[in-house]
Amino acid sequence: MNTQLVECQDCGLRLGLTPLGPGEVAHCPRCAAHLRANGAQDAALALALTGLVLILLANFMPFLSFGMEGQVDQASLVTGAVALYGDGLWPLSVLIVLLTVAAPALKLGATSYVLLAFKRRRPTRILVTLLRWMDELHPWSMIEVYLLGLFVAYVKLTALATVTLGIAVYALGALVVVMAAVDHFINYDELWEEVERKGLAHVPPVRDGVPLARCEVCGLVSADGGAGAHCPRCRARLHRRKPDSIARCWALVIAAAILYIPANVYPFLTVISFGAGAPDTILSGVKHLVESGMWPLALLVFFASITVPVLKIVGLVLLLVTTQRRSAWHLRERTRLYRIIEAVGRWSMIDIFMLSILVALVRLGAIASVAPGVGAISFAAVVVTTMFAAMSFDPRLMWDSAGANR
Repeated sequence: MNTQLVECQDCGLRLGLTPLGPGEVAHCPRCAAHLRANGAQDAALALALTGLVLILLANFMPFLSFGMEGQVDQASLVTGAVALYGDGLWPLSVLIVLLTVAAPALKLGATSYVLLAFKRRRPTRILVTLLRWMDELHPWSMIEVYLLGLFVAYVKLTALATVTLGIAVYALGALVVVMAAVDHFINYDELWEEVERKGLAHVPPVRDGVPLARCEVCGLVSADGGAGAHCPRCRARLHRRKPDSIARCWALVIAAAILYIPANVYPFLTVISFGAGAPDTILSGVKHLVESGMWPLALLVFFASITVPVLKIVGLVLLLVTTQRRSAWHLRERTRLYRIIEAVGRWSMIDIFMLSILVALVRLGAIASVAPGVGAISFAAVVVTTMFAAMSFDPRLMWDSAGANR
């Protein structure tokens, strides 16, 4: 039985992996990281094509309508981004379009093209580029986070007036389920191996005694050719470990900590109803939810917008300090902490998406309006910066510094 050399992306352990049977999943025996599972590519293709139809419905069908004192305002999925651009917050506007429209559409489009192209006898080389995009776009496709932000905005709006859900909202909900199913059924390892079988890449055999490196994009373990070397399969730049991982992560963590101060000091939004209202920070917004009796919603916003960013910054500092001190303290638990930090950071965008929906809908002049504050830009910068910080940190360095990968 053929054995494939693999390297755990979280702890750096190298081991031989035999082909898996139906339903089998391989985990790292040292840090319990997911190594491999079988996929169902035909199911993923059908779901990806369905997702493209749903994303069109979500963008072009009626989304939400807001009625108060005889006046009605309607919004589409991108109306919030347009409204923020009109208020001068163009960085926030661009970010929302990228995360809720561009990234999901590109991911589904690339997935559909790649899976269809593999059914051809001789696919073109562009397939390799699109396959790289599919995985790299995953953390930036935030439809499910947007849907939760919509729920928060809906609860807030129903306390003010009448809100009607359009067809696009139901399409968005279905899209969340479909994209989760695509991620479940697709198997990137199988697709990269198919690249070799289709003759789009030639991977030379690994010789004994040659220094090895794991590709950060396709996961191939191949000979480390030194500075400037490229992966023979996907042509990505090859590094044994992420370059300048510790220094880059420290710089981004410090930047996020600095940005977190104005994000909580300056107004996040201002709600005006019949001429009365005052600017709200993130924390004062949570306080108002508590005073209104919306405890579950207050806890959700507090956890996503206040607790998660703080824990991410503190958690990354802990990982950086223990790595630099060459500590062997709870290596497996620290690796698990890294996975949690990398996974939950994107959910802090709930407040930003909620803001875009409120700004888009509540524009009824003197009757009711919502204006964004400068604190929103700082907060969005905190979320994005901490995501980049987690991506730049290489958890294998924790095991290297403790002497586990000699």
